[in-house]
Amino acid sequence: MTLRLSKTVVLVGMMGAGKTAVGTALAAHLGVPFVDSDAEIVAASNLGIAEIFERFGEPYFREKESQVLRRLLDGPAMILSTGGGAYLAAANRDMIAERGIAVWLRVEQSLLWARVRHKDTRPLLRTADPRRTLGELCAAREPLYAKAELVVDADPRLSVERMAMKVADALSARPDLWTERTAT
Repeated sequence: MTLRLSKTVVLVGMMGAGKTAVGTALAAHLGVPFVDSDAEIVAASNLGIAEIFERFGEPYFREKESQVLRRLLDGPAMILSTGGGAYLAAANRDMIAERGIAVWLRVEQSLLWARVRHKDTRPLLRTADPRRTLGELCAAREPLYAKAELVVDADPRLSVERMAMKVADALSARPDLWTERTAT
């Protein structure tokens, strides 16, 4: 008998936390699909995230984000990477808790800054002082990320694959996430 993931694992955390990279490696390790909610929004709208923010505003984007989360959580178990703001809405947190499990990839602010400072694809950091903005976002968001059922601390010395294994180890301690599958 082998174990099979029975609930969607939703990776939450700040931009630059590694949700997509770690999620991709984790999904491959567990043999389940990987989906990035931001990529789903882009595919559905034919617009980039920054362009959606510019044209329609953040509230519109957050509404679409919730719709995509609902659709994905109603599907089969997967590894789901979310945008940094997805877990902030109480309705999204409740939906994730009801249908999956939230895992916060917690990353120190200095490492986040090193990862995002040269990227112009982060609409919330298009400010006069993006480093200060990142600090403000961390201060506002981290208390909400802390509501996740599991917290896995990033270690900059670990490769993406080793971080994925660290998350897998944390998940393996949760028997409610697994069902037995008879090998065929």
